[in-house]
Amino acid sequence: MNRPAPADTPQALYRPRGTVYGSLLNFHRERDQLAAQMTQAPYKAPPGAPVLYVKTANTFTPNGGRVPIPATAPQIEAGATVAVVFGPLSPVQPSGIAIQSIAGLVLMCDYSIPHASYFRPPVKFKCPDGFLGVGPQLAGVALTDVTAITLAVRVNGALVQSVDFANLVRSASELVADVAAFMTLREGDALMLGLDSLAVGGRPLVRVGDVVDIRSPSHPALGVLTNTLIAEAA
Repeated sequence: MNRPAPADTPQALYRPRGTVYGSLLNFHRERDQLAAQMTQAPYKAPPGAPVLYVKTANTFTPNGGRVPIPATAPQIEAGATVAVVFGPLSPVQPSGIAIQSIAGLVLMCDYSIPHASYFRPPVKFKCPDGFLGVGPQLAGVALTDVTAITLAVRVNGALVQSVDFANLVRSASELVADVAAFMTLREGDALMLGLDSLAVGGRPLVRVGDVVDIRSPSHPALGVLTNTLIAEAA
């Protein structure tokens, strides 16, 4: 006879099954802080479409996991965000563009080695092993409700950043529609909605030994994402 699992048995943690895309310049404060750079060569104008990058599968670190920090990076940035996870392909829309249904939202923390080439971030700064914290579970939050989401980011128990998704440049629905207009998003793919910056610029800096804790006071169903930073093995 099968016996039920004990009440304290941990549930399986969520793990992305497709490609994880990040988006830049989708918070008003970050975009305002970098406005002067957008008019410089080689672009000479603000981007008209979403600016995307990829977090590769080697970067995925689950809730409770440890993030290895290279010896060459005494401090790294922690970018708390929420990602849209896509479900099966939906019927073709009136616009003629087929889009995916939404499986849910998940907390993520996009770790990155600080770098100057902001608009062309080299893979070696964005995609070292373990450099994407992934929340424990999907939450069934509608895209239209994303503007009500807030995140509290704590390092070693101290609040270092509050993220308010009411401050997105493109709303969740607009970002998904604009990205789907030029590329196919497949079932299991995830799209991060953007990374807010601090009032002084940049993201919170963390180092070996720190514990990063991200949760949503407004939407507890997203769960809690906690990662501990450790020194990369030699």
